[in-house]
Amino acid sequence: MVTVTAGDRMVSQAEQRFSPEEYLALERRAEYKHELIDGQIVAMTGASESHNLMVMNVGASLHSQLRSTPCKVFPSDMRVQVDQARFYTYPDLVVVCDEAKYGDGELDTLLNPTLIIEILSPSTEAYDRGEKFRRYRSVGSLQEYVLITQDRPHVERYVRQSKGDWLLSEFEGLGAEVELRSIGCRLRLNEVYERVKLEC
Repeated sequence: MVTVTAGDRMVSQAEQRFSPEEYLALERRAEYKHELIDGQIVAMTGASESHNLMVMNVGASLHSQLRSTPCKVFPSDMRVQVDQARFYTYPDLVVVCDEAKYGDGELDTLLNPTLIIEILSPSTEAYDRGEKFRRYRSVGSLQEYVLITQDRPHVERYVRQSKGDWLLSEFEGLGAEVELRSIGCRLRLNEVYERVKLEC
């Protein structure tokens, strides 16, 4: 995979563009995960201890709550295709409640997420809030988008409204609880941040 350094991320050389088919062929053989953004391949950076603990905490809670439902929870190894195959990425957690639809027979590229959760990191926070969320909004099946701050107990939940707008709710403090309406679950922030070192 041809990449060059750009800030704290690796991006494919500007003159080299990859089709979705080329990207998937390379990605399925790659040792590390990469996004495809408008033909450019971007290497994803590693995650911190806090980030990994939070992904596990949230994933374990959702998995337990969804055991008797048709919903499935996937960790960050599940690739998601959005924006008419111009963008492939790996959310920290993704839930699908309808029958899962995949890009091809490999069953490793999800097309119809119901809920996407991202754990905010200093190097990706602006991207997760901005460009990535803009692209996620083009996915018709997506009902909720959740951003979890890593260094203090704070969660932002965006819920799709009937006219396509997104309603923001914020939750602060370890005593708070977030209702995830699209999947019928609740996240207790004291469990989300269990064993995580907080700045406050």
